[in-house]
Amino acid sequence: MAKYNPKSLIAEEFISDEEIRATLEYAEANKNNVELIDAILDKARPQKKDNGTFCTGLNHREASVLLACEIPEKIQEMYKLAEEIKQAFYGNRIVMFAPLYLSNYCVNGCVYCPYHHQNKTICRKKLTQEEVRNEVIALQDMGHKRLAIESGEDPVNNPIEYILECIDTIYSIKHKNGAIRRVNVNIAATTVENYKKLKDAGIGTYILFQETYHKESYLKLHPTGPKHDYAYHTEAMDRAMQGGIDDVGLGVLFGLELYKYEFAGLLMHAEHLEAVHGVGPHTISVPRIKRADDIDPDVFDNGIDDDTFAKICALIRISTPYTGMIISTRESQAVREKVIKLGVSQISGASRTSVGGYTEEERPHDSEQFDVSDTRTLDEVVKWLMELGHIPSFCTACYREGRTGDRFMSLCKSGQIQNCCHPNALMTLKEFLMDYASEDTKKIGEALIQAELENIPKEKVKEICKENLEKIQNGIRDFRF
Repeated sequence: MAKYNPKSLIAEEFISDEEIRATLEYAEANKNNVELIDAILDKARPQKKDNGTFCTGLNHREASVLLACEIPEKIQEMYKLAEEIKQAFYGNRIVMFAPLYLSNYCVNGCVYCPYHHQNKTICRKKLTQEEVRNEVIALQDMGHKRLAIESGEDPVNNPIEYILECIDTIYSIKHKNGAIRRVNVNIAATTVENYKKLKDAGIGTYILFQETYHKESYLKLHPTGPKHDYAYHTEAMDRAMQGGIDDVGLGVLFGLELYKYEFAGLLMHAEHLEAVHGVGPHTISVPRIKRADDIDPDVFDNGIDDDTFAKICALIRISTPYTGMIISTRESQAVREKVIKLGVSQISGASRTSVGGYTEEERPHDSEQFDVSDTRTLDEVVKWLMELGHIPSFCTACYREGRTGDRFMSLCKSGQIQNCCHPNALMTLKEFLMDYASEDTKKIGEALIQAELENIPKEKVKEICKENLEKIQNGIRDFRF
């Protein structure tokens, strides 16, 4: 049995099955220990420090006690604390993005994904560079500025050279006032050399979902293909960091294994990155398994209900206060509305999970990776967020200014994020309103911008932001702090 060591670079030592099982036993034994639960909640509360706000977060064992707790009033305290932490570090900003599927050719045998190579019914497709261009123009014409590119694992059809060529194409396209300013990458685990190539290509965050941290389940769920190698997959983030990518995104596919096990493993992975590299994950995603071409989610008997899902989101926010949290259009409008308050800071809008889907008038289903629950347009999502009091942000400034990794985290921890992220959100929202919004959305947005200007702490920053908003009104684009 491998001994637990968060500083180890060996998968089974920093994600120790023995430690997770001991954690779950401890959590179950203490789920009604009100004195301990109160102490854990107190530890997690934001504290004022050096003109900023500071949070210690929670370790996997402390957070697991809260997850096991079923005392209604304590769960409400968790929700309230998650809202408080979200407001302290991310305010009411919600960053917008869209996935772009490049290819669904795949050599893996993942039993929960319709891209698996045994699937003979799905329509296989790989975008040409001209098709990439057309997809990007369609996304720009909606108003998107940030993409997450997705691809199946296939060294013949989707080699790293193809991914790099697509990234170059995406960044090169300037259509009307549109531009994709940040490309995040969600592709299979690869080598340090290839991560260096991705870094040199100017990617934002490298995202890789673990799917499940339970090794025995992992091997069964990935019976064939390169992804079958649990250690190689689980250690990918360390190789990405070694390759110079300091913004990495974690996630599990909830529903494949027991959620309490996954939750502990996810936080242990975040603790490992902090212990080894000095900076935790830039983002954590929380997808749940959904119906797809030849995939029936009911086959997997570890699904979680909406209340449990909300509790997980709240506790991720409490445990990793500075980490961005992502929820996709896998989830319905109602679920997204609930968890945005509890800690989610990034959402997708108008997503199509099929290869080439954005250029089709009707949403194609023959090459989708999963069913989309929230099918609204980007304009509708932006309007909805503003009506709820959130600021839809299309900002990519930190990545473009080199504020990544520990530099972003120090900015977040110092509280200075309000003096750059807040005005950047308002300026990029103004761009959206001018170039893409419907009249109703524009009217709501203009009123929101005027109200939110008053929440910029520094007077000088506020004045510069006002000047830049005027310039955007007059046709100039791309201002940032």
